[in-house]
Amino acid sequence: MAKSCIERKNIQGHPCFGGNHRANGRMHLAVAPRCNIRCGYCTRRHDCANESRPGVTSRLLSPLEALEKVREVMASHILGPMIKVIGIAGPGDPLANEETFSTFRLIGKEFPHLMKCMSTNGLLLPEKIRELDALGLHSLTVTLNTLDSAVGSRVYSHILYHGNRYTGKEAARILIANQLDGIRLAAGFGMKIKINTVYIPGVNEEQIPLIARRVKDLGATVMNVMPIIPQARFANITPPTPDELSAVQTANERIIGQFRHCRQCRADAVGLLGEAGIHAKGETARA
Repeated sequence: MAKSCIERKNIQGHPCFGGNHRANGRMHLAVAPRCNIRCGYCTRRHDCANESRPGVTSRLLSPLEALEKVREVMASHILGPMIKVIGIAGPGDPLANEETFSTFRLIGKEFPHLMKCMSTNGLLLPEKIRELDALGLHSLTVTLNTLDSAVGSRVYSHILYHGNRYTGKEAARILIANQLDGIRLAAGFGMKIKINTVYIPGVNEEQIPLIARRVKDLGATVMNVMPIIPQARFANITPPTPDELSAVQTANERIIGQFRHCRQCRADAVGLLGEAGIHAKGETARA
């Protein structure tokens, strides 16, 4: 195994991967506006300062603006000591945006001690994984909602892949195959891997334990089952109750570790999990 892989595995402190989430914080940089898939539960068309959900940011940042924001936060006597992780989680898909890679290069050069983390839908993961390894990516989150293309056709309306637009089962088949291959490759490079699965009652609940077993075999170390936020095409769906969500997580713990502290963070979240933190002010981002 390469030396860089060993070093990454030994790094401690990520609040979403077993680190102390009450003491260790993260900073999300909203530098990735474009997305290459269309999820039925996703909308990024509005922002409220008190709202916390994936895909939301108050202001898009350029890579240089992101670097300056990190400088400001790290200079803060309150926030600076708690920030252990720099993450890019949108508001689109990080791998569909060159700004993601430029930002990680800038941050890595000036703040090499900060862990680099990224969340992705995984469509481009197999072809981008070597570049991510070269950047020293420590942690990777892949959102995987089904292993079945028929279920996937209900979750995703289309994907944009290598200049083509795919829909239905074909779109889901391509996406799922790339997600699984990307997870396998990332594990081979020694990255810490978390799987996010959106629990959509009546759509994918039977898939959740199947996903847990498959990703554990591929090298993932933790799974985060998240309740759907009713919006977009799934605006009328009833999300799982806290007890229903807890029951699924408890059952899954027999297969793979479960992350139970998720707050479905904004794309510009800063601070500790479970606290409001701060985020950029300004114009709402639109992809």
